[in-house]
Amino acid sequence: MGILKILIIVTNINTYAIGNLETGLWLSELTHLYHEAKEKGYEITIASPNGGNVPIDPESLKRFTLDEVSKQYWNDMSFRALLENSKSLNEVESESFDLVYLAGGHGTMYDFPDNETMQSIIRNQYEAGSMIGAICHGVGGLLNVKLSNGDYLIKDKKITGFNWFEESLAKRKKEVPFNLEAGLIERGSDYRKAFIPMTSNVVVDRNLITGQNPFSSKEMAKVIMRELGKLK
Repeated sequence: MGILKILIIVTNINTYAIGNLETGLWLSELTHLYHEAKEKGYEITIASPNGGNVPIDPESLKRFTLDEVSKQYWNDMSFRALLENSKSLNEVESESFDLVYLAGGHGTMYDFPDNETMQSIIRNQYEAGSMIGAICHGVGGLLNVKLSNGDYLIKDKKITGFNWFEESLAKRKKEVPFNLEAGLIERGSDYRKAFIPMTSNVVVDRNLITGQNPFSSKEMAKVIMRELGKLK
């Protein structure tokens, strides 16, 4: 099959719509997958709706959330340069990938769900048999994706994503533009969540893989690598 190609999609949004709180990409939801893919020698493209700079949620850089893998990449200036110069979705829309992965962070709630280019990429790659992965709030990018037959991609699929109680724990219920858990259920998905909030939970439904929260980042990367290995 040759070298597997991975597209990681991240947010361009750096603040919530109300208030002055900063947001962006949750760093570990990118770094763990990036690290595993790099170790395997896979070809990785980082893209965002508009291209250019990818803001990082400052909460994800705090001492108690910045794990060793994320710290290693955050201290790597060449990796930082990648995040300052992401490709735009328009630039990669016509390419083929073995995996399209939607990294999370609250910023994604604003620029993922209604992005038609992203929907097109996900639909085309999914229907071609490629793997689709999404973690935490990045799962919101799947909400409005319709397949060629008109059904929502996530209809009747086993899926997870950041839940409403976790939003309470994160103290962001008043800031977020919508309830992700409710939206996923409304679309007819078979929504699954961990018994204990803020613990790792990864759900696989054939070539759709979702992770619940930042604490799922490491397991998510391992599961995706395992499933991608079956393609080789």
